Amino acid sequence: MAEAAVAAWERDETDGLGEESREQYVLRDQAAELALIGLAVSERGRWEGESVVVGLDIASSGAAVRAVP
Repeated sequence: MAEAAVAAWERDETDGLGEESREQYVLRDQAAELALIGLAVSERGRWEGESVVVGLDIASSGAAVRAVP
């Protein structure tokens, strides 16, 4: 999951946003949260065995929980 978050942060989207449905808006919002977690992992994350440890604020912690399938 940490690697997916970093990949989301590093993704470059140059296309503009068109009209979107409510579902698309929610999905884009979740992707943005995942990308911000990726930024935190990139800047402050550390591997401990097979897990990545990074300190997150409470809002980001909630986003991380929602991102786990």
